[in-house]
This record gives sequence, structure tokens and C-alpha cells, in this order.
Amino acid sequence: MTRNIADIRRDYEGGSLNEENTPETPESLFDEWLTLALDSEGDDGNAMSLATVDSLGRPHARIVLLKGYDERGMVFYTNYQSHKGSELATVPHAALVFWWPSLSRQIRIEGRVEQVSESESDQYFSSRPRESQLGAWVATQSVEIPDRQWIEERQARFEQAYNGQDIHRPAHWGGYRLVPEMIEFWQGQPSRLHDRIRYQAREGEWFKVRLAP
Repeated sequence: MTRNIADIRRDYEGGSLNEENTPETPESLFDEWLTLALDSEGDDGNAMSLATVDSLGRPHARIVLLKGYDERGMVFYTNYQSHKGSELATVPHAALVFWWPSLSRQIRIEGRVEQVSESESDQYFSSRPRESQLGAWVATQSVEIPDRQWIEERQARFEQAYNGQDIHRPAHWGGYRLVPEMIEFWQGQPSRLHDRIRYQAREGEWFKVRLAP
């Protein structure tokens, strides 16, 4: 590497974020920020880091896509038998991070995780492109495989098996919903004096505080 990463700098700049100009509950602010991010970041606007913990307390993180949200929480889909699925079965709590560099904004979310209903998973699965539906059967996610050819041969077998037929959702694939217990909004500001507003849920109510940068 010829560039010294310690010397990389950027200044952040954005509108003010404080107690007075934020709502009493976080849902509408999340919706507003995500809507702007989808315009600004394009198809990557709903990408988020998902952090889980295994049975030994070791954290694991990866990028997944937000595929739905409402007052109940944030929804993503995956293979239930994947590493993240196994970790969530053992420790049903997780953290999400959205980062939108074009807006100098970040949202952190923490909470418990539950599987969505089978009907909700079925509905989303039926909306996916056929190739993605087939991929849910082909990909034995997180399992060690010998080479790329193994995937291609498995794909060919499932293409033949479902030739001319509708593809139904595998029982091992579906949705999770993270039910927020904490949502923190971060707005980048010059000189690293960033704005941070945190919402914490306690006994069914949201409490809002401002944090130091």
C-alpha cells in the first residue's frame, strides 16, 4: 500500500440535530432519514451492518439488506441455518448500523430479534425474482464447499427440478425482525463535534437524550 491510511481525513457537515428539532419517538425520523438515503445512496441505501453474538460471547458482523420496517421493527431475510441464524437462535439480540456517507449520517439500532411469521416470509419470498428464489435453495449458507463448481452443479440440479414449476419458500429460509430497544441518530459535523440523539425504550415508552460526540 502506497497511501498512509492514518493520514486519510474528511470533514463532516450536516444540518443540526438536537432535542428541539427531533420528534418524541424515533419512527418518523428513521423514515425521513431512510427516504433521503435511498435517494442519495441509490440501491445501497438500505444496506446495514448486522452484528450478532455466538454462544461464547464472540461478536460477528456482516452486511445485510433492510427489507421492511414499521412500528414493530426492522426486517431482513436470510437462511435460518446460516451462522447468523445459529447465533440468533442462541442469543436473540443484535445490533444494526446504517452508514450513509453522502449525508454524513449514521443510525445505530439495538434490540431483541424474532422470526417473522411464515405468512410474512411467504409473501416476501413470492415477490423475489425467480433467480433469487432458486438461490435460497441452492445456497447452503455458511457451509464449507470444495469449489465454485459445486455451486454451479447444485444450481443446475435445482433449475431442472423446478423447471416449469413455481418455487416455494424453503423451510430453512425466512425473515427476522429486530425489535428496537435503542435507536441512535448520528449527524456528522465539522471538527468531529458530531450531533448524537439517542432514543431508549423503557416500559413501552421512548426516552430521548443528547450524547456527547
